[in-house]
Amino acid sequence: MTNDYRGQTVLITGASSGLGAEFASSFAARGADLVLVARREARLIDLATSIEAEHGVRVTTLAQDLATADAPTVLRAALDERGIAVHSLVNNAGFGMKGAFVEADPARIAEMVSLNVASLVGLTREFLPDLVADGRGVLVNIASTAAYQPCPGMAVYGATKAFVLSFTEALAYETRDSGVRVLAVSPGATRTEFFDVVGTADAAVGRFQTPTQVVELAHRELDRRVTPPSVVSGRGNALNSTLVRLLPRRAALAISGNLLR
Repeated sequence: MTNDYRGQTVLITGASSGLGAEFASSFAARGADLVLVARREARLIDLATSIEAEHGVRVTTLAQDLATADAPTVLRAALDERGIAVHSLVNNAGFGMKGAFVEADPARIAEMVSLNVASLVGLTREFLPDLVADGRGVLVNIASTAAYQPCPGMAVYGATKAFVLSFTEALAYETRDSGVRVLAVSPGATRTEFFDVVGTADAAVGRFQTPTQVVELAHRELDRRVTPPSVVSGRGNALNSTLVRLLPRRAALAISGNLLR
C-alpha cells in the first residue's frame, strides 16, 4: 500500500536542505500541501517554487528560528492566522557538535538542547492533538543511530537523540488506536549539511547514505499496515544498533568512544 496524502498539509521543520527538503519533495509527490519551516528564507522560497511547479501543490514557507523558547506557539499562531490546519508533522530540525563536553560553548549546548529536544516536544504537543483528531496523518521524528549508545565526544547530541527515540516510541504506543502513524527514524551518516555544522566528517560512523535512501525507508515503514515505532536506516546501521543493545554498557561505551575519537 502507498499512502496518499492528498487533502492533507504536512509541516516539515529543517526543510531548507538535506532530509527536510527530501521529505518535502516526497510528500508533495504523494499529493500533500506543505508548510516548510527553517531559518534560511531564500532557500525555502526556492524549494517551494520548485515543488509547486513540479507537483502542483500549495507550499507555505515560514522563516523561523525554532531554537527559541516560544517557537512552537509562535509557529502555531502564524498558521492559525493563515487558516492552515496541519495533518502530519515531520520534526527534522536539529544539529550536532563534536568535541569534549568541558570545552564546548555553553550557549551552543543550550541551543542544541532547545532545538533537538525542547522545540521537538513543543511542536509535537502543539500539533499532535490535531493529528489525532483527524486520524489519518503521520508524526515522524528524526532521531539518529547515536540514540542507541552513549557518544563520548558527542555526549549532548547523542543524549538528545536518545530522548527523541524514547519519546517517539512512547507516543507511538499512546496513539496506537488513533489512526496516526508515529515513527522515529534513525539515520546513520547521511550526505547532508549536518557534518558542515558539526565542523568535521570525523563524526561519521559507517557507510554514508543519501537523503533519498533515508526518506524512502521512512515511507516504506509508514506505508506498512502496522507502522513500527522506530526504524534504523541502513542494514549495517540497523545491525549495529541491535548488537550494541546486547553488549554490557561499559563495552558499548568503549566501542563508541573509540569510533568517535
